[in-house]
Amino acid sequence: MTDHQALRALLDRSRAILLDFDGPVCSIFGGYPAPMIAAELLNLLDTRGVQLGDDIRTETDPMEVLRWSATLGKPELTREVEDALCRAELLAAASAIPEPYGREVIITAREAGKPVAIVSNNSAAAIEAYLDAHRLKQHIAYIAGRAYAQPDRMKPNPEPIWRATAAVDVEPAASVLIGDSLFDIEGAQNAGVPVIAYANKPPKVQRFTDAHADIVLTSMGDIAAALLPSARQR
Repeated sequence: MTDHQALRALLDRSRAILLDFDGPVCSIFGGYPAPMIAAELLNLLDTRGVQLGDDIRTETDPMEVLRWSATLGKPELTREVEDALCRAELLAAASAIPEPYGREVIITAREAGKPVAIVSNNSAAAIEAYLDAHRLKQHIAYIAGRAYAQPDRMKPNPEPIWRATAAVDVEPAASVLIGDSLFDIEGAQNAGVPVIAYANKPPKVQRFTDAHADIVLTSMGDIAAALLPSARQR
């Protein structure tokens, strides 16, 4: 079976499409870079008297700063970091860069009769803002965004994936998750969901292959094209 045939077969038997947001749909931090937001969150912690070690002081991923804040044992600080991150994500959504063929995947999946749910470590408010601005919200059946100030519930925790499959009334094994990170692959595997790994950067191809993703591809256009025959049959 060729890679294209395997992709087509997986999509044909999937009753719902679960999409990570940052990567497959858009680059949410395309206009407001993630390292800048991470630095702002670290500065916030610094002004609150938190001792920042060298390991976290150089962190460029705002999600990892949020995760780290939860290890401090001070829920009020985690909430403050969460609130600051939510505000930054809303600003970032306004300048997010659409991913090539991300829109086509969403619309074609819906035309094929497969509900589309977003499962993301980003905040639901930022996701909704982007979808509204790009006229995509009506095509999305459910948004499973980041649980407020509970970073332990972010992927690779399977909880948001199960929340999404329950919302669209599909068994986990009868859906497929499309994501561009190891957290997506691990989360899907933890949830019992097949996973298509979108390697939007060359080094990810081998990394995702080694992580045993069901399928690894380098263009969202492959998914849109594989969904088209199903759409035409309706």
